[in-house]
Amino acid sequence: MSDPDEEPTVDLGLADIEQEMAEEGVVGDVVLGVLDGTTDPAEWVRNVEYGNVLVLDVDGNLNELAQEIAPPVSEMGGGLTHFRGFLVVSPSGVEIDADRLGG
Repeated sequence: MSDPDEEPTVDLGLADIEQEMAEEGVVGDVVLGVLDGTTDPAEWVRNVEYGNVLVLDVDGNLNELAQEIAPPVSEMGGGLTHFRGFLVVSPSGVEIDADRLGG
């Protein structure tokens, strides 16, 4: 029989989730990659969900390559900025400051 003074514990598997995130290289990192259609867009979106900033070298038509990434990132409050051939993608709460780029 359990002790009535003992607080119940709930195993949410947080250690497993953290381990999976660490194995995937996610936890607030800056991830460099190439946006060329070979990587599943869900992988890029998942990285942003985990709090990573993406700096992707765009190899092809930006509009076509980003069409499956931009809507979910925007819906979660993230940001996307095209700069000198790169797509910079940030999670919610991380602003892309382009003020110094001028007009």
